[in-house]
Amino acid sequence: MSKLITMAALVAACGAPALAQFTADFDGETEGFLGQTYTSGGITFFDANNVNGFYPDGQPFDPEELGTDLIIEQSTVVWNDFPQFVSFPNTLTFGKSFIGGDNVTIGPLATASMSAPGSFTSGGLDLIYYENGPWGGITVTLEALLAGQVVDSSSFVVANGGGRDNPAGIHLDVAAPAFDSMRIYSTLNGDYTTIRGLVDNVTLAPAPSAAALLGLAGLVARRRRR
Repeated sequence: MSKLITMAALVAACGAPALAQFTADFDGETEGFLGQTYTSGGITFFDANNVNGFYPDGQPFDPEELGTDLIIEQSTVVWNDFPQFVSFPNTLTFGKSFIGGDNVTIGPLATASMSAPGSFTSGGLDLIYYENGPWGGITVTLEALLAGQVVDSSSFVVANGGGRDNPAGIHLDVAAPAFDSMRIYSTLNGDYTTIRGLVDNVTLAPAPSAAALLGLAGLVARRRRR
């Protein structure tokens, strides 16, 4: 276990104050288009659908076709069925269209990135997506990155149990000694593709500061001498 992770665990074990976690649940936002970059709960979202790839049927797409806007979508309809994955009343989706009010648009999600100031040891998000039909077999991955290099990842394969457009929910998380951003993306047969997705409850947990770790090390040493 890394020294950083060990100290982070000791923060909780010894009762030392932890740094505040960044959380974006979008519930204080106004439904509508946000543009290509947006900050909520201290977390900045960017690079939505900014890749070339192929739809599940093999037809190519580019960022302009998918739409690169971030969109606040009212979550009422989805929250009724997935309260464990979606907060009320809003969630985040992507693309270039949404339906106002209690209806919901689950937009295309090929890729999206998120970051906040500082360094982090863990993070995660909740995802509502369609499974079955054309979506079956797509791999969805959440990565933790440090200076552009992947330091941890979590992924799943979209189920294909017959029928199509069956909504499902999942929680994805990552952890590493240190990372500075997360990225979610969809692939099929080695190429970027797109699912239909809503993202909610995004979290980034900061690493303890150097001063906090030094103070904690002293606290642990004093306790051991008792």
